[in-house]
Amino acid sequence: MGWRSGAPIERRELNQWFFRITEFSEALLEDLKALERWPAKVRVMQENWIGRSEGMQVWFELEDRQDRLQIFTTRHDTIFGATFCAISADHPLAAELAENHTELMSFIEECRAIGTTEAALEKAEKKGYDTGLRAKHPLIEGKSIPVFVANFVLMEYGTGAIYGCPAHDQRDLDFARKYGLDVIPVVIPADADPAEFEVTDLAYTDDGVHANSDFINGLNLADAKEAVASALEKKDIGQREINYRLRDWGVSRQRYWGCPIPIIKCQDCGIVPVPEEDLPICLPEDVDFDQPGNPLDRHPSWKHVNCPKCGAAAERETDTLDTFVESSWYFSRFCSPRADEPVDTAAIKYWMPVDQYIGGIEHAILHLLYARFFTRAMKKCGYLDIDEPFAGLFTQGMVCHETYRGENGEWLMPTQIESGEADGLKRIDDGSAVQVGRSEKMSKSKKNVVDPEDIIETYGADTARWFMLSDSPPERDLEWTDSGIAGSWRFVNKLWRLVAENANDEKVSEPETFEKELRAVRQQVHQTIDGVTKDLEGFHFNRSVARIYELVNTLFDLKGTEAAERWVRREGLEVMVRLIGPMMPHLAEELWQQLGNETPLFETPWPQPDETLMVQETVTIAVQIKGKLKATIEVAHDVDQEAAEAAALAEPAVAAALVGKTVNRIIYVPGKIINVVHG
Repeated sequence: MGWRSGAPIERRELNQWFFRITEFSEALLEDLKALERWPAKVRVMQENWIGRSEGMQVWFELEDRQDRLQIFTTRHDTIFGATFCAISADHPLAAELAENHTELMSFIEECRAIGTTEAALEKAEKKGYDTGLRAKHPLIEGKSIPVFVANFVLMEYGTGAIYGCPAHDQRDLDFARKYGLDVIPVVIPADADPAEFEVTDLAYTDDGVHANSDFINGLNLADAKEAVASALEKKDIGQREINYRLRDWGVSRQRYWGCPIPIIKCQDCGIVPVPEEDLPICLPEDVDFDQPGNPLDRHPSWKHVNCPKCGAAAERETDTLDTFVESSWYFSRFCSPRADEPVDTAAIKYWMPVDQYIGGIEHAILHLLYARFFTRAMKKCGYLDIDEPFAGLFTQGMVCHETYRGENGEWLMPTQIESGEADGLKRIDDGSAVQVGRSEKMSKSKKNVVDPEDIIETYGADTARWFMLSDSPPERDLEWTDSGIAGSWRFVNKLWRLVAENANDEKVSEPETFEKELRAVRQQVHQTIDGVTKDLEGFHFNRSVARIYELVNTLFDLKGTEAAERWVRREGLEVMVRLIGPMMPHLAEELWQQLGNETPLFETPWPQPDETLMVQETVTIAVQIKGKLKATIEVAHDVDQEAAEAAALAEPAVAAALVGKTVNRIIYVPGKIINVVHG
């Protein structure tokens, strides 16, 4: 059933349009290695989706027939354990056998009612229908195995046919047990006895050596694969082959919304492209959505045109393009949006590839893979001279919120509920109970959304932005909470008070020297500049926010009136305001003016750290005795080992613990730890 409509799912054969993305399978896979500024998880997802596998095409002769069953397998080393063959319900052989077999046809229809995703097939009960055909085993003379139509075999992968080796694949094992088929272990632990080793309820999928396998007995997996491949090739019933999980991109959509496919179908001329001078094709606006199906098929006039070649009556293609088509090349058009041609070569050379792309992880496979394909296709057609569209990729997390349901199961918005006095949440309108669900990404369908206008009206856009950047790393999901946004609001007010209290402080000249405490504050200011700069460049926004929090707390405690302290405080405030500029631009601009600056903040250069203040003058070293902390000492950052050890041993707590003991050795990790080992 469809999750949104509740309508039954049907699989039908349709004539559709495809883009030949498979022509670039190897390039799309191999070039992932060069995308060093892409998240590793995205590259892995694309790698798995393309799904390169090295294996064999194996032909099984069928008894009492002239044709052969072609199978692709990556585990041809297990061929001696094959006890059945299975074909997809959409396999041509299944269709042929079902023509005069109503029971098989009913089973095929049952298979087509199952979802086509791997997850759906994994959950479904494994079922098969014995066709009555038997396949001859390629390497065992005189042996034949049954051929089933099975609901777990996909036509889209390999050849739509498999051989089952139940001992070493759980799916095959479950199937074999259900239909009483043999289970022959052909890979066993190296120390196991082939005569005694059995597979019962769990398939054996670990490494081992081959057994019950004729000439490959005792071989490991790699050597067994090579031996079987050579034997199959020698008999001309096998061929080494690289296969890909990736299939050509079906771009036809039977719906009104979308870009029309520029094709005209003529009875005499066949498929005719729409002439360039007739582009773009505009969709009709007087369409009827009262009936199921594509309204373009029912439109009285839009699809009826004359053939561009012969002038005879013809029809437009009524399928529209997958919306991923537009998002696969828009960035190339953005380089020259007003050009007469689709893309301007000079503009593309200047702007592309995109230096930094930011998008959700949900686009890791489809949109981003299609964009990579489309760029290569445009290059092949002479429009571009690059292969990869996006040099850098950053995948941000989702904004999440609790979900709520009423007593009748309908989704409720956060604004529709309130806290009950003693019995949890309730509806505002009728006081009925509300069920709290798990936190999920904000969506219109589940109504767990917070209106940005309400947030901005209450707290301001800067506060909302600050909370979103401060809560968690941007690549992770953000949990939206009222307490979180309120906490950010309190910090914004703290900033305002901090600047307001010191805005009218008379400026003083920079002192020639600073006392130790003030120098430490200045060091923190300039280390914050350096840290925030690097964090922003590396998309570590929550870390940059944390650094600014620490600096604000330090400046808040700096309340002296001496000239040197006032100068340090002023330096820190101006730095702090400039650092919050990218995250809270409105507040920062206002605070910048309050500090008496006439040049707008957005025209002010980004602060640069003073390198002389970046060096830590002292370091704190932990002193341990046999691994247990006894004290800490503060020493110069460039202290030598001898002086550090002497300071550690002179520490009263350490000296007391070593009374009457002999120090055997001292382990020193410069700038971090001194560990004393005694007898």
